[in-house]
Amino acid sequence: MSTANSRGATPSPRPAARAAALTPPADAAAPVRHPEAPAPGELLGAHYEHCFGCGGGQPHGLHLEARAGEGVRVTAEFTVKPAHQGAPGLAHGGVLATALDETLGSLNWLLRVIAVTGRLETDFVRPVPVDTVLHLQAKVTAVAGRKIYSHAVGRIGGPEGPVAVRADALFIEVKVDHFIDNGRPEEIQAAMADPDQIRRARAFEVNP
Repeated sequence: MSTANSRGATPSPRPAARAAALTPPADAAAPVRHPEAPAPGELLGAHYEHCFGCGGGQPHGLHLEARAGEGVRVTAEFTVKPAHQGAPGLAHGGVLATALDETLGSLNWLLRVIAVTGRLETDFVRPVPVDTVLHLQAKVTAVAGRKIYSHAVGRIGGPEGPVAVRADALFIEVKVDHFIDNGRPEEIQAAMADPDQIRRARAFEVNP
């Protein structure tokens, strides 16, 4: 938590090793938007029908919708439903972390690389009630070899409302073999057999 805990004490700073893992090295490069990336404002759509974060095939999923922004940025929204509760009437923290991870993963489509989450550090700033729309903004901050550094915030009450959650993340570029070697064969074969080239590519955009 980035705020004081329930006893009123201020939490200790994050360990140096954790902070270093999310800090780009001195020789990191600025991210470059791929020339074939979706245009700013374009709805990205689900990267995989059965993804819990964005897929329409998950009845209790987040059904998060992300749009391409300027540069290497995306915006996204999702509405907290009763199925997403943790405490009564409030979103589960794990669901909020999933929304951040899904939004951050969508950035990789603007780079046109396949990448998986290596580290995700989340701050829960304020509660998010059921029926609230969470407005998310994410950007890639740097690239160093296979490592992609990114940041996201989630706000309530509107795109400029108070911050409810935020996250820093490290994604690692991988080959499609990562999924073929580790995923359940039935789903991998079905995704690779999809005749739609875009859907086939996007199914392996982020780690399911």
